[in-house]
Amino acid sequence: MDLDLAASYERCRELHKRHGRTYYLATQLLPSWKRRHVHALYGFTRYADEIVDRTEDLPPVERAALLTEWSDLFVAGLRGEQVDDPLLPAVLHTIAVFDLDVDDFATFLRCMAMDLTVTSYETYDDLLDYMEGSAAVIGTMMLPILGSKDPVAAREPARQLGFAFQLTNFIRDVAEDLDRGRVYLPESHLSEFGVTRRTLEKRQSTPAIRALIEYEIARAREHYAAAAPGIPMLEPASQACMRTAFALYGGILNEIEAAGYDVFSGRATVPNRRRAAVAVRSLLTRPGTPVHLAA
Repeated sequence: MDLDLAASYERCRELHKRHGRTYYLATQLLPSWKRRHVHALYGFTRYADEIVDRTEDLPPVERAALLTEWSDLFVAGLRGEQVDDPLLPAVLHTIAVFDLDVDDFATFLRCMAMDLTVTSYETYDDLLDYMEGSAAVIGTMMLPILGSKDPVAAREPARQLGFAFQLTNFIRDVAEDLDRGRVYLPESHLSEFGVTRRTLEKRQSTPAIRALIEYEIARAREHYAAAAPGIPMLEPASQACMRTAFALYGGILNEIEAAGYDVFSGRATVPNRRRAAVAVRSLLTRPGTPVHLAA
């Protein structure tokens, strides 16, 4: 591997380590040759997200221009042109190695652009349409890297795991998303529990908001249940990684429950000792063993 490409993979790894603690830990359980490709995909998605979320001092039209400029650079790289970018060489190399579907990347970038103008979702179906591009496609991008004895059967569970992980983030990060002017919990769900955007903005864990969060957790767990059959379908060398990610992201929901469904007092995290125990247990689990979300 040439020095520029190695540096690009290293830059992706650094982004992953800094911003994706849970998934980064799980990724350490992969064979090293797979690990760098997962870092590349994380780097791609994280950098696009940062263009949208870390440039808030700029007006939306300028942020959109930055995202378009980077997207155009990515497309140029797909055409075989040399690109002057610290992340894209690793991403483009990973796409080539695994013959990944470039439409997934285009769909993801379109959904990132939505975050510049869309601040709420009326129904759960509307939210699912958004998450199709921001989460489900990440599952299908990952699947060829993880490998599967039956990639056709494993595809839908991979999509469902993307939904489950992102819903977990949305539930945990209600306060953080409010800071960015967004509410990802569907308006129809808020209305059902007598919650409004204004009451959320008060950042007080009222009985109505706690009931709403409990409901959203149950909805997220439906996606975890739909995703669970896919993990034993993966290549044996990839299963410990995804068992760990599955358990740790699901564990965030348990932590929110333990806090009385209060998502405003602090950011729910799984304690480090438990994180380590989950990783060890996943390593010791026989490949092919069914996966269950711990209560």
